[in-house]
Amino acid sequence: MNEVTIVVVLHNSAAHLHAFLDALPAATEGVPAWQLVVVDNGSIDDGPAQVIARAPHAVVIRQENLGYAAGINVGIGVAEPSRAVLVVNPDVTLGPGCVAALLDEIADPGVGIAVPLVLTPERRLVWSLRREPTVLRALGEAVLGGGRAGRFPALGEVVCDPSAYRRSARADWASGCVMLISRACLEAVGAWDERYFLYSEETDFALRARDAGLALRLTPSAVATHVGGDISPRLWSMLTVNRVRLFARRHRPAHTALFWGVVTINEALRAPFGPPIHRAALGALLRPSRWGAL
Repeated sequence: MNEVTIVVVLHNSAAHLHAFLDALPAATEGVPAWQLVVVDNGSIDDGPAQVIARAPHAVVIRQENLGYAAGINVGIGVAEPSRAVLVVNPDVTLGPGCVAALLDEIADPGVGIAVPLVLTPERRLVWSLRREPTVLRALGEAVLGGGRAGRFPALGEVVCDPSAYRRSARADWASGCVMLISRACLEAVGAWDERYFLYSEETDFALRARDAGLALRLTPSAVATHVGGDISPRLWSMLTVNRVRLFARRHRPAHTALFWGVVTINEALRAPFGPPIHRAALGALLRPSRWGAL
C-alpha cells in the first residue's frame, strides 16, 4: 500500500507545473511509496501533456470541468490504496520533507487533516488558518476588515496571530491549497461536496471532519509556497455566495438570513469605492435566484 496519494486538479495550470513537479522528489523524501494522480478539468493548455512527459508514472485523468470538488473525488476514486491523500493545488511548491512531516502529524488518531505552513513566493507568511464562520465574525470583518478582525477570535474568521503559526495548532478549517487527509478521515467524512463548484468545498470538508471528531492541525515544520493570484469579479462572487450557501447548510433559516445580511453589508460598504469584485459580489448576493448560474 502507498503511504500517500497526491491528488492535483488542473485547469489551465501549465505555467505552474514545472515548479510543482521539480519539487516533488525533495518534498516526498522519506516517504517509501507514493502515487501522483492528476485530474485535468477541461484545460486548453498543455498541462496534461507536461505531466505525462515529466512524470510518466502519474495517473492522468481528463474530463470536462465539473468543479474542483468533483476533480478531487475523481482523483481519490481512481487512486491505488493509500494511508492518506494529499490534495494540493498545482500552483504550490512543496518544501523538502513536507509530505513526511504531514504524515507524522496524522499519526495522531485524533487528527484527520494536516496542513503546512504556507508562504508567498516572497517568503511572507500566509494567514492560512480559519475559524468557523459565524454572524459575529462576519460582522467583525465587515466593520473592521479581515486583518484587524482576525486578531480577535470572536470577531474574525482568519487567524492573524503570528504565534499560532509557530506551533502545531488546531483550527476549524484552513486554506485548501495543501491538505493531507488520513484514510480514517476520508472514510468518516465521505466525498467532497460537489455542490460547491469552487470555494467553500475545503471549509465544508474540514467542518464535517471536525463534526466526526477529527481535528485539522497545522504542521509548521512542513512548508509550502503558494503562488495564488488576483481574483476576478466572477470568482469573488462565487466565493462570497458559497460562504452563504455553506452557512445555510449548517444553520437554521433565520440565522442564515442574519449571516447573509451581514455579508451583504460587507460588500455594500466596499462596493462604491473598492475594487469591482465587491460590486459584482453585491449584485450576486441580491439575486439568490441566479446563484446556480455562478
